[in-house]
Parts: sequence; structure tokens; C-alpha cells
Amino acid sequence: MPNTYHIPDLPFAHDLETKAVLKQLNEANKKLAELKGLAKTIPNENILINSLSLQEAKESSEVENIVTTNDELYKADLNLQGVVVNASTKEVLRYREALKAGFERVRKNKILSLNDIIGIQCELVGNRAGFRAQPGTKLIDGEGKTVYMPPQDPQEVQRLMKDLEAYINRQELQDIDPLIKMAVIHHQFESIHPFLDGNGRTGRIIAILYLIISDTLDLPILYLSRYITRNKSEYYRLIQLVRDTAPDNFAAWEEWVIFMLKGVKETAEETIDLVGKMQRMMTDFKNILRPAFGRQYKHELLNNLFFHPYTKIDFFERELQIERKTATRYLDRIVELGLLEKIKVWRTNYYMNIPLINLFLNHSSSQTERTESIESVTPPQG
Repeated sequence: MPNTYHIPDLPFAHDLETKAVLKQLNEANKKLAELKGLAKTIPNENILINSLSLQEAKESSEVENIVTTNDELYKADLNLQGVVVNASTKEVLRYREALKAGFERVRKNKILSLNDIIGIQCELVGNRAGFRAQPGTKLIDGEGKTVYMPPQDPQEVQRLMKDLEAYINRQELQDIDPLIKMAVIHHQFESIHPFLDGNGRTGRIIAILYLIISDTLDLPILYLSRYITRNKSEYYRLIQLVRDTAPDNFAAWEEWVIFMLKGVKETAEETIDLVGKMQRMMTDFKNILRPAFGRQYKHELLNNLFFHPYTKIDFFERELQIERKTATRYLDRIVELGLLEKIKVWRTNYYMNIPLINLFLNHSSSQTERTESIESVTPPQG
């Protein structure tokens, strides 16, 4: 049987602002500030939110071994007749919608309530089961060995989640840097493991949304799941190390926080590179499209091509508020300019922004660890 981990109430007494943590924290905060500033240079924030949240959804789902491709995601997003959407693709698209819906709530209210968290998980898994109401949940590794038993009493789960809710929303409870606090929040949530399904994905969405609440980021554009996917075995090892050795081994907490701060720094650097390339690509497109279309050019035209890496006539017609014949003519002209590739599926034409698609493909082509994830197992309910 695994060691019993007594989940601490928050804030706990450890001083996490050690010399090693502060050194890593400084580097992470510099990169996040740079990313935050760069994001403001993209004229339409929805381009970043839509494009990067889909990539984050794809990476986060891969942590749970839910794997799809950009091509499948974009085709599913078009809702084309005759295109069969597989289960993994549907789950990734649900993740994106959960992230975007959560972002809209916290941006408006500047809090993340338990109802918000339940709503995010509901969007992810497609049911309204809420917090676990029955005992029996355990976490097992790839060999079927139980590595952790989260709290089994439903009332204890509820109490710990209320405690976490207060910690997320009340800065005065612990005056530490938001990035350190984010690492604590993530570990606490994953240890409470309040749902029957979707805990990992919900926890990673909470981490991003907390950065919005704390004004560390303005938009949900940090690829933190990519870092976790790439370092999956280390991620699970450090989460479990705290559980196995706390409260005596403070070094385990320090190691966990540093791991997450490194993730923020690396992820921010990669996203800065990606956003910068998107910005330059949009400028290149604009320099070709404006003279080609003259007075007919609208900024919505450029926005559409980057909001929808795969676009179609209906999108152009709706978003540029033009007639269908005009939308068709515009898209065919952009194909002639070499900026789009036209493909026909059944009776529908769709248009691919190949440079943008290749940018995402090249960005995600680095080697990723393909280790088994730790799974949650709950006995069937009667």
C-alpha cells in the first residue's frame, strides 16, 4: 500500500521562497513579462486565444494519452459534411472550449469559484457528476500498482476544495509570488483529486486561469502542458515525492516548485518564439493582400486566415459580412497569391493556411517522452 499523504490545509507553514526558488522565479517572471508584452502587439487577441488554446488543449490531452493531430482538429473545427471526428479529437476540442469558457469567467469576475471549477470539468468530460461522492478512487501506474489514494470521504473532499478555493482567490492568505502559489495550487488540486475523471486536464486549466486572476498573464496562451508532456515521468515523480515524504522532507516541495518554474520559463520562451513568428507571418500576408485587394481589403480578411488555419466560404461570408459569391472570389484570389491551398471534401471547399499550419507543426515537432500516465481508477457505481 502507498504511504498515506495528509493533505495540508493552506497556507502551510513552509517558506517556499528559498534562494534556489527565487533564482528560478526571477528567470520565469522575466520571460512571462516578455510574453505578456508581445501578446499585446497582435491586433486581434482572439487569434492568439483560439490558435494557442487549441495547441494547449492538444498538449494537455496528450499528458493523458489522448492523442490527435492538428489536421484532425482543424477539419473537425470546420464541421464539414462527411468528415468523421474521432473520440480523441472531440475530447481535445472540449478541452479548448473548457479553457476558453473558464477564461471568460475569470476575466470578468477575477475569481475562480468551486462552481467555475466544476463547470470546467463538466465541459471537459460531458457530465455533471461534480465532486466524488463515493469512496474507492485510487491512482495506479502503468504496471497496475497503486501509487496514491486521494481522500475518500466526500465531506473531506468538499472541505479541502473550499480551502483551495479560498487560497486561490485571497492573496492575503499567503503573500508569495503568484508563480510559486500556482505550483502549490496545482499540487494541492491533483492530490485532492476531486473528480472521477478529468482531474489532470482540469488542474492544468486551473493553473493557467490562476495566472490570469493574478494578472501574471492577460490571455491563456502559455503552453505549460507541452512542458509537462515532454517531462511526464519527472512531473509524476515529483508530485508523488511530496506525497511520499511530506511534511518532513521540505526539499521535495522545493524541487517541485523549481520544476514548475522551469516549465513556466521554457514554455514562455517557446510561446514568445511562436507568437513572434505569427506576428511576422501576419505582416507578410498583409503586405501581399493589401495591394492585391486595394480598397476591398479589410482587416477582418487577415484575421480570418489566422483565426481559422483551415477556413471555408461560410466563415468568410459571415466574418467579412459579404455575399457568398464575393467570399468565394476572395478566397480563390488568395489561393492564386499562394497564401492558401484549396482542398475539396465531398461538396465543400476548404482553404488551408499552409505557412501557419507548418509553423504549428514545426513548433510541436520536438521529441516528447511517451511514458505511461498515472491513471485514476474508481470502482463502478451501483
